[in-house]
Amino acid sequence: MASAVAAVLVVTGCTAPSPATPTSAGLPAAIKKIMDKPAYANGSWSMLAVDLTTGRAVAEQDADKLAFTGSTRKLFSVGLALDTLGADHTTTTGVYRDGAVDASGVLHGDLVFVGAGDLTLGGRRTADGGIAYTAFDHNDANNLGTGILTPQDPLTALNDLAKQVKASGITKIHGDVAVDDRLFTPYRVPNQQLLITPTMVNEDMVDVTITPTQPGQPATIDYRPKTAAFAVTGTVMTTAAGTDATVAIPVGKTPNGSSVKGVVNCVGRPSCTGAVSGTIPVDYKAPLSGDHQFVGTFRLDDPESFARSAFVQSLQQAGVAVAAPEVEANPTAGLPASPHYAASKRVASYTSPHYADQAKLILKVSLNLGANLALTQYGLTKGQKTIKGALAAERRALIHDGIPGTSFDFPTNGSGSPDSKATPRAIVDMLRHMSKTSVADPYRQALPLLGVDGSLAETGRDLPAKGHVYGKTGTTVTDGELVAQNLAGYVDARNGHRIAYAIILNNYGAIKGIDDVAAVMQDEAAITNVLY
Repeated sequence: MASAVAAVLVVTGCTAPSPATPTSAGLPAAIKKIMDKPAYANGSWSMLAVDLTTGRAVAEQDADKLAFTGSTRKLFSVGLALDTLGADHTTTTGVYRDGAVDASGVLHGDLVFVGAGDLTLGGRRTADGGIAYTAFDHNDANNLGTGILTPQDPLTALNDLAKQVKASGITKIHGDVAVDDRLFTPYRVPNQQLLITPTMVNEDMVDVTITPTQPGQPATIDYRPKTAAFAVTGTVMTTAAGTDATVAIPVGKTPNGSSVKGVVNCVGRPSCTGAVSGTIPVDYKAPLSGDHQFVGTFRLDDPESFARSAFVQSLQQAGVAVAAPEVEANPTAGLPASPHYAASKRVASYTSPHYADQAKLILKVSLNLGANLALTQYGLTKGQKTIKGALAAERRALIHDGIPGTSFDFPTNGSGSPDSKATPRAIVDMLRHMSKTSVADPYRQALPLLGVDGSLAETGRDLPAKGHVYGKTGTTVTDGELVAQNLAGYVDARNGHRIAYAIILNNYGAIKGIDDVAAVMQDEAAITNVLY
């Protein structure tokens, strides 16, 4: 099974390559020199770069060769969703009463939380209504060994909804609290067997932070969000300065038996725990970020039940008594026959940030959950409620937009790894198409900016092209082999022209660690610098 490694890596000490001189192979000499390095002897490079002003290819090699995309596949799923839904599109999550409320405020019936596919559900909401992200997102903490958490409360929307329920006049729920997850059919994607559902709290994760104290003493363990449905247990000891950190998030099993670091199968269990163990030195510095605390995550494999328990907790804190247990499996059997609820029954609602902000989050940090949700949301606009239907609808749309069906193959998911393929020309065709749409600017601005933010924040910081290259990274590592390391997006060239480009490296071979991936990323950044 492929494991996606986030392309958020530190590279320094780079020099600017020589000017772009075309060769008979269709590549500037400076680019060819990079691709011909001994490190790439076993790899396969392909590339296309097109000047959007003139329509002329300025660099080309094997542009019609199918290759593994990694997360550059997100350019298609997120782009199509953004273009179809619109930059200002929002999602409204509603809470409905299924019963009457008497004069004393007692709801004689159930309270239903209707999942609407809100990716962040208030958990990253900034004061200006946008979405917060960091260069080292918590979604990749277990892969990278580091993460920087956003400061917002993951339960923001649930707490807000609970207060609205109380304000509506409901003081006690005599029935149950349920989450209606029928917006679309939940599904798994091959990459880490990620489960995609209509309701997500903290993107279905519990964040764990471990901070060293004094040698010989237990480290401080904290986690969020805190609910009765999940607790973090275990002990991590602080060790002397200079010792190795052995703190770890354990590997768990998904319901279908797949082994994934941090996953916790809570299906059919009243409550769950995740145990941490190991040691952490008093002078601990996390890889890449240099942070002085360890950050890891547990992934909850029964998100609806977790969301239900968290919402019951929020209701109780808001002063609404709930007769049903705080922790139980989501009681879907009692849901109304139709997933469509009358507006007169709505007692609370929460509106998401604009979709342009959600697209920015997905592309800046390469959020697999969000990219698959984007594909699903596009499918819903075409009446498709399954992943199979959404993929078919996406394929039809891309072909309609002028991208030949033989130039891409997206068989299972909207995020990329392990099996998505496309040619450099297909990727550039998508970028060219998006540049002509009404969402061209938010699409481009959603991409990581070289040396500035997102998954390119620490790459190419010393290059002249810093701040002028927008690029979606794409990394696929399988069994210790770098299967794909790609970069695609736009270059605002020094001559005032904008270039759409796709740089693909497949089958690099065995890697020793993140530093090997970092070196490839830096070389690809240097290629974009030639384009600049």
